[in-house]
Amino acid sequence: MNYERKVDVMDCLAGTQSFYEDADDSRRKRTFLIVALVLIALALAATYYAFTHSKGATGAEGQGAAAIPNVTVVIPGRVSVEAAISANGTIAARREMPVGVAGEGGQVVRVLVEPGQWVGAGQTLAVIDRSVQAQQAASLAASIRVAQADANLAQAELERAQALVGRGFISKADMDRKRATRDAANARVRVAQAQYGEATARNSRLNIVAPAAGLVLTRQVEPGQIVGAGSGILFRMARGGEMEMLAQMAEADLARVQVGTRATVTPVGTTAQIAGQVWQKSPVINMDTRQGTVRIAVPYSDALRPGGFADARLIAGTAEAPLLPESAVQSGPEGNFVLVVDAKNEIKRQPVKVGTVTDSGVSIASGLTGNERVVALAGAFLNPGDKVKPVVQKSSQ
Repeated sequence: MNYERKVDVMDCLAGTQSFYEDADDSRRKRTFLIVALVLIALALAATYYAFTHSKGATGAEGQGAAAIPNVTVVIPGRVSVEAAISANGTIAARREMPVGVAGEGGQVVRVLVEPGQWVGAGQTLAVIDRSVQAQQAASLAASIRVAQADANLAQAELERAQALVGRGFISKADMDRKRATRDAANARVRVAQAQYGEATARNSRLNIVAPAAGLVLTRQVEPGQIVGAGSGILFRMARGGEMEMLAQMAEADLARVQVGTRATVTPVGTTAQIAGQVWQKSPVINMDTRQGTVRIAVPYSDALRPGGFADARLIAGTAEAPLLPESAVQSGPEGNFVLVVDAKNEIKRQPVKVGTVTDSGVSIASGLTGNERVVALAGAFLNPGDKVKPVVQKSSQ
């Protein structure tokens, strides 16, 4: 028993010693790990410091040369360009002809044309029923024949009476009565003829006809419809198919436009460019919009639709203005602008108003004198205040 108790005590002492040895080993490992992590952190901090210090020194050394870019600039001067005025407005028929009922009207039997068709002067557009009027005309034609028969009989009796006057069988008073009878009969013939002519004229006005040659724009009548003098406009036509643009223009631009000024009209939604000419300009200015109307005559084209919207470009003579390449002109929320290099070789933003755009470039209506150094390329990569090294490019003009 004592032996076994001694062995147990020894085992317990050995286990306790092993436990403390394991704890010391774990503490040493943790200490080593903490020291390693601290050393790694110090090494990284030293590397970062060395890198940033080296980069700052390199940037300071190259700042004087590499940070100032070369920029191509152009001095436009002033050249002779066409003074163009842009305007917009609506398309309309130059001479619109409303067509309605000219006669007494009636029921429409047939409609012979559709919008978009060309018609000649006097061509029938719609046919109105004339069955009753035709019978009235036939009755009047018959009354002419009755009156003519009476007139022939009166003339024959007068001729026979004249043959008997010399023998004394007929008095002078009877001759006067026979002449009066003959004249009254002839007058009744003329009355009947006039009544028949009136009926024929009314019947000829029943049909709706084109007052002149032109293009049918609208149709507002259908077969079976009852029309009359109060029916309003049944057809709208453009005389000769001629169109015009009612261009709205600012008061200042209106003063520069004269009758005969050339214009190019482009209907919205198309690429067609139709040559036109100003034939009338408004003598008054709208007090609310401060604009006036310029009427531009244009020939017929399938691209033109009365009531549609269009843009116009008018050539109002020539003027001296700076001419820049299209790449030099930029646009923003506040309008068009260019970048110029000032005396300190710094970028400056200059608002401009664009004039005529041609294959040679963009003319500047206002904002430049022509002596500025304008950035020709890469303007989108520059900001106002940037320092640059300008390289002057000779203008092709």
